[in-house]
Amino acid sequence: MKAILFDMDGVLIDSETLMAKSAILALRDYGIDPVPEDFIPFVGRGEDKYVGGVAQKYGLTYTQEMKARTYDYYGRYVEQEAFVPKDVRRVLDTVKARGYKIAVCTSADYAKVVHNLRAIGVAEDFFDTFVTGDNIKNLKPHPEIYLTGAKLTGTAPEDCLVVEDAPSGILAAHAGGMKAVGLTTSFPEAYLVEQSHPDFIIHDLAALLNIV
Repeated sequence: MKAILFDMDGVLIDSETLMAKSAILALRDYGIDPVPEDFIPFVGRGEDKYVGGVAQKYGLTYTQEMKARTYDYYGRYVEQEAFVPKDVRRVLDTVKARGYKIAVCTSADYAKVVHNLRAIGVAEDFFDTFVTGDNIKNLKPHPEIYLTGAKLTGTAPEDCLVVEDAPSGILAAHAGGMKAVGLTTSFPEAYLVEQSHPDFIIHDLAALLNIV
């Protein structure tokens, strides 16, 4: 392996609870009152699906303004309420020191990535490249996001290792000819295995260092 491509939400930061809260607050401004469970089918599929899918479920026509308002709420609370696992910075520092190229490949928009980096405590230029939902046309499980990350790091797909918490992302990695690590922060191990057959399973990010 020459490059490690990290998903962000659920891998480098646990933001699902806060993201649901932010989307609920935003959609309440449009007159509906969704619940956290409404968002589960849309986890890992980008915020247009995440916010838009629930809006449509309640009969609203989705607009980009709803997503922007969700990000506004998210930015207010991310540093206080999003959970950053204690080993994230150590893992990132270690794999970088070992000579791996590192990238973030996330279906979230760049606006959310900026908030997350602030909470994690790393600068944008720490990573070799970013691929966000703004940069791609086809969302996971399509491999576009990871193939783009491989290309931008100058690495052949077969030399990339993807770190993911969701079946859609693991399937995207495999579709792009890459090996994938399944991290059990968002879904149980049995579910990840059944749905996407990751090459490795880890229960915390620190265990990645035993693989690479």
